[in-house]
Amino acid sequence: MKIVSWNINSVRLRAQTVVRMMDILNPDIVCLQETKTPDEFFPHEIFSDAGYAHQHIQGMKSYNGLAIISKHPFIKTEIHHRCGKEDCRHIAAHFEGFDLHNLYIPAGGDEPDPDINDKFAHKLNFVEEMTEWFADKYKSSDRVVTVGDFNIAPYEHDVWSHKQLLNVVSHTPPETKRLEAMRQSLDFVDSARKFVPMDEKSYSWWSYRNRDWRKSNRGRRLDHIWVSKPLENALKKYAIHEDARDWDKPSDHIPIMIELDLSSS
Repeated sequence: MKIVSWNINSVRLRAQTVVRMMDILNPDIVCLQETKTPDEFFPHEIFSDAGYAHQHIQGMKSYNGLAIISKHPFIKTEIHHRCGKEDCRHIAAHFEGFDLHNLYIPAGGDEPDPDINDKFAHKLNFVEEMTEWFADKYKSSDRVVTVGDFNIAPYEHDVWSHKQLLNVVSHTPPETKRLEAMRQSLDFVDSARKFVPMDEKSYSWWSYRNRDWRKSNRGRRLDHIWVSKPLENALKKYAIHEDARDWDKPSDHIPIMIELDLSSS
């Protein structure tokens, strides 16, 4: 079972880019964030033609939006509203053997102070709400996969410069502390750091402002795939697809992927 997560930064603009990724990586399930389109304009047919007939979406005009696109049927699907808003940031699909949650955590604006920046306050509240929700929803024996653009790079080597980014939104202590609490809420395993040593740089996003992103390599690991403890032994691989950052009209994020052997968990 291959699961991909990708902030696509407009699914209508980059639908064929998603299909290109599908052709190369052959995932079973694709989770997209920042689809940026109302549901009636979602490019269902393009993905159905590529072999992904099962599609669960929630979108809005110009902002946010999520999709779970699958070769496998859903047992059921859910849409969750967070922090009193209906802004398309959490959907779920239940499969045979596990539950899958696709999240787009708020970016948080520019100023890392919740007292003067409502966007940052929303981000912190969102993560806190998810932390409580996971703890209430699931038991430690449940098989859960949580993916998405969390907009937080939690560890020192998840950013190009820990020291320079400590006061930059996405890597500040208030964010990383709360994300760790969310991870601990179900004792999730961070799939990237299971395979990539903690002292090794690992990124999934490079700013459009970096003209030569490979040369400057000022990246951040904002995109994540977590699995609950009962799935840890099933986790066989974590991979990133950096080449997608060089494709025509690229997203500023790249696809990340895990492989699960569900028979071994």
